[in-house]
Amino acid sequence: MKVAILAGGRGTRLPEADQGKSKAMVRIGEQPILWHLMKFYARYGYAEFVIALGYHGDSIRNYFAAMAARRPPESDGAQTIVFPATEPDWTVELIETGLDTMSGGRIKRLAPYLGMAPFMLTWCDGLSNVRLNQLCSFHERHGRIGTLTAVHPPERFGRLALSGERVVSFKEKVENPDEWINGAFFAFNHRVFDYIDGDATQFEREPLERLAADGELMAYRHESFWQCMDTGKEVQALNDLWNSGAAPWKLWN
Repeated sequence: MKVAILAGGRGTRLPEADQGKSKAMVRIGEQPILWHLMKFYARYGYAEFVIALGYHGDSIRNYFAAMAARRPPESDGAQTIVFPATEPDWTVELIETGLDTMSGGRIKRLAPYLGMAPFMLTWCDGLSNVRLNQLCSFHERHGRIGTLTAVHPPERFGRLALSGERVVSFKEKVENPDEWINGAFFAFNHRVFDYIDGDATQFEREPLERLAADGELMAYRHESFWQCMDTGKEVQALNDLWNSGAAPWKLWN
């Protein structure tokens, strides 16, 4: 299975992502978050990557161009294929998907490069230790078009219990085991492209809503580590985990 990664968004809430580089190039330790994602997938044997470029796409192209290559890149304009020598199992396809294309449109523009086979998909702004082999087995067993990884919401805010205007209890940063959100780390069959109209389609809205309404979207429940990277504070949290030597997503040597 190929791994599609959306790396074309603007990342407007991250100051680090507006310094002439893509959000995917925000560094966790010495490497960008994109590298961490790719290392994680490759650890499970998924090392054919198709990356959707857009805003500051040149920063991603330049990152891979700076890597020593085991053979020359191949390019036809919209697609550039690179073969990093430092990661000999990787094949990386960089696909230009437009500056202002929405997430659904970027996915649909990847269709010619993903073909008819099932594929995996994620965003470039979150890390996890989801068991990809179990996720893919779950996806294959149920036979629907799509699988998303369901995770618990981040413990960002405390919860108040009120009686009228009186606070009767306060719980700081409580995780509710009954609450779930879309944590990305998807698996899809090629029929998902039929649910995307075009460049203006926001994937998290109409396509996922229609898939759910049609009974074609399943949830793989992940109870362990998952962390998005939407704010500077979350960038720092991921860096702290990495620098501690105990990053949950680091499954490689």
